[in-house]
Amino acid sequence: MNLLDQPLGQLARRIAGATRVFHDHQLDFCCGGKHSLRDAAAARGVDGPAVAARLQDLLDHAGPANRDWGTATPAELIDHIITRFHERHRDELPELIRLAEKVERVHGDRADCPVGLAAHLSAMWRELENHMQKEEEVLFPLLAGGHGVLAGGPIAVLRHEHDEHGEALQRIAELTRDITLPRGACNTWRALYLGLRTLREGLMEHIHLENNVLFEQATAGAPWPQA
Repeated sequence: MNLLDQPLGQLARRIAGATRVFHDHQLDFCCGGKHSLRDAAAARGVDGPAVAARLQDLLDHAGPANRDWGTATPAELIDHIITRFHERHRDELPELIRLAEKVERVHGDRADCPVGLAAHLSAMWRELENHMQKEEEVLFPLLAGGHGVLAGGPIAVLRHEHDEHGEALQRIAELTRDITLPRGACNTWRALYLGLRTLREGLMEHIHLENNVLFEQATAGAPWPQA
């Protein structure tokens, strides 16, 4: 199999550890999951064959415990998404907002201070919470109940909102010079940027699992895996 010609979302789904490789090279495997590794690498000016070699190494050393979420039942995958991502986002965003407010308050006179970050995170948090509530109250019950045929409309809306979340992450990168700490950053600043990197990686993986696994399964018309 030529990994270069496989979609990023499919590679992220099939190869445990692939998301870390994609993060290292800033390859968008969630909203841009349908692009091939070759095309995505070319667009970013990244050495595609070198990325493919890292992915092949992961495949060659894969252990039996790696979970392929494409084989999970909808209930299992939904439970994983809520526990691993929804609950974590609800914990991390309020703290990131608090940290950003403090950094801006104390260091707002510095040219490298991410002024506007706290307001952006607050808006992002409101949008994300609204999005997750739609999933938990509308879409997930449909899918868990085996009614994926009725989910086309909600999925289209949520895919669009995922694109907006991707844009929000890009805005974080713009405000923070791609989450790069300036010299002499205080501990609060360091904690903030560490948290932002964790948020970015988690949200991208969250979107990937929904766009490229859960939503694809729901709209494919094929039977879901059974428990």
